[in-house]
Order: sequence, then C-alpha cells, then structure tokens
Amino acid sequence: MSDTVLERTVEESQSERSEIIFPGDANALGNLFGGRLMQYIDLVGAMAASRHARAITVTASMDHLDFVAPVRVGDLLILKASVNRAFKTSMEVGVRAMVEDVRAQRLRHVSSAYLTYVAVDMDGKGILVPKLVPETEHQKRRYEDAGRRREMRAGETMRKKEMRMSLGEGWHC
Repeated sequence: MSDTVLERTVEESQSERSEIIFPGDANALGNLFGGRLMQYIDLVGAMAASRHARAITVTASMDHLDFVAPVRVGDLLILKASVNRAFKTSMEVGVRAMVEDVRAQRLRHVSSAYLTYVAVDMDGKGILVPKLVPETEHQKRRYEDAGRRREMRAGETMRKKEMRMSLGEGWHC
C-alpha cells in the first residue's frame, strides 16, 4: 500500500470534473462523440481510484456504459466518480455524467459507467489498496452491487478465455 492507511471512506476519494462541450468535441449532429465522453469518464474515474489508493492506477475495464441522453455543443457536462468497492489491488469506480442547465439549476442524467482500476507501483506491478468503508445506505448498496458485478465479470472473463483457447492459433476477428 502506498501509505499505512488500511481503510478509507467513499467520501475521501470522490472526484468531479466539468467540461463545456465545443464543436470540436461533437459529431455532425452537434452531439458529443461517445468516445470523448468515454475519455472524460475514464479520467474522472482514474482520479477517484488514485485518491483512494494514493497511487498510480491503470484502467483494467470499463463496463456497463450507458448512453442515456445526448450531450450537445454548448452543454455544461458534470461528471462525478466514487469508489464503489476496493478489492486486493483493484477498485470498482462508478461514474455518473450529467448536463447542468444553469438557467433552471437542474441536472439531466446523460450517462453512467462502471470501471475497474488497478493500483500499480512504478514497475507496473499491482499493489494493495486500502479497504473501502461505506457509510451511508446508498454507499452500502453500491458496495454490495459491486461485489455481484465482480462475480459476473469473472464469469465472463473465464468464458472469453475458454472461447479464445478453443479457436486455436491464428484466429482473427
């Protein structure tokens, strides 16, 4: 572990990022490119993971990414991330993206994602991360849900590994 703290609360690692969407970020319809939104999600998620681990983190996976509504040129995009659960060297981070209507002072949900990050040392080897202490009922639910998602990811990883092995050498997509 990067320092001697054995556990941290969810609040200690929460991260937020804001972006104004410009024409260079958008497609021909004036909507934010999905890949650009994924980049913003990955960046704010990495901030939360690094804050929790107090270490360098690398993205291991991004799953269950939902594009709920378009983000348009001129919109103010707000992304919020928090660690849902910490395992041995990895953490699941949840990210929620919203567009702020500054005039009406309302937020509109546009995307959500779950990402897994691994804490690493300078050689890229995994290092232990502090345990996560969920405090609120909402945090406790997210903690439990993250455990179920991890089990599903492990099953899917095994299925893909077996499929690749059955294809043999030289298979192509």
